[in-house]
Parts: sequence; C-alpha cells; structure tokens
Amino acid sequence: MKQYFLLLLASTAIIVACNNKDETKTSPASTSGNLKLPYTAGYTTDFSDNVSDEDLLLVLNSYKYWETADLKALRGTMGDSMVVDGATGFKFRGLTDSLMPKWTLSRDSLSSVVITMDAWRKNHTNKDSMNYITTWYKEIDTYKTGRVDSANYADINQVKKGKIIWYSSFKQKL
Repeated sequence: MKQYFLLLLASTAIIVACNNKDETKTSPASTSGNLKLPYTAGYTTDFSDNVSDEDLLLVLNSYKYWETADLKALRGTMGDSMVVDGATGFKFRGLTDSLMPKWTLSRDSLSSVVITMDAWRKNHTNKDSMNYITTWYKEIDTYKTGRVDSANYADINQVKKGKIIWYSSFKQKL
C-alpha cells in the first residue's frame, strides 16, 4: 500500500508541475483552512472530479488496446498530436502518426501484456478547465525472448475534446 501512496504523491506532483503559469501569490506559503502550508502550488490545487465517464472509458480503453495489441484502436484514442513523458525516459512531442511506429515496434517485441487496473481518479482543473485521468495499475510484459518484466505504474492522461493529448508514466519495478 505504501508504494501506491508514493505513486499517488508522484503523480500529484506532476499534475501540479505540468503547467508553470504564474498565479497571484500573497505569501511564500499557502493556507488550507487554519493550516499554513510550507509551499504554494505553482499550478493549482483546485480540482474536482467533473470529468465525463466517456473520457474515463476512452482512457481505460487505451490500456485495453495496448494489452490486446490493437494499435489501430489505440491510435483512435489519441489526438492528432501527443506529448509523452514515458516511465523509461522516453520523450515525445509531435504528431501522433509519428509516435505510432515507435509504439508499434515496442509492442511487437512483446508476446503478451497483462494489465491489472488497481484504481483511477478523474481530475478536472477548475482554473483552466483541463481534464486528467490518473491510473494506477500492475503490468506484466512477456517478451518474445521469454524475459518477463513486471511493474506497478502510475500514469496521468490528459484528455481534451474526447482524445488523449498528454500521457505521463511513472514505473516502480517489482
């Protein structure tokens, strides 16, 4: 359970850091009720769960498409361009059609993928009306060479106009 808490903290930090817009700050620390906090969020802490179930379904389907190697359907869940911050250090910013050959090569190296979805959270930023769906899951990858890799993941998926436009992943090897 401790590992999921740490993944939650990491994913929350990324959401907070994903946009470095200035907010008006009255002091070096913020307050929450009667509590004086040591930091002021650089992005926002004003989230709700006002994200559609359709957006949640879109994101969860993207994982199922990866698991079942249906990359054509996976491509359909993404916008025309994507930003990817992968758990292995892989970075991508550009047209999704340029991303898909890289992901196809990666998926083709695997004989099977098993995903066990542990939890998800819908997050809507009230500040700028952006939608994020954070997922926590275990993935077991079996390579065609026979090697098995298993890890817990915490991912952030930004959805805009019914398509995933940003994906950020954090990996904890098992």
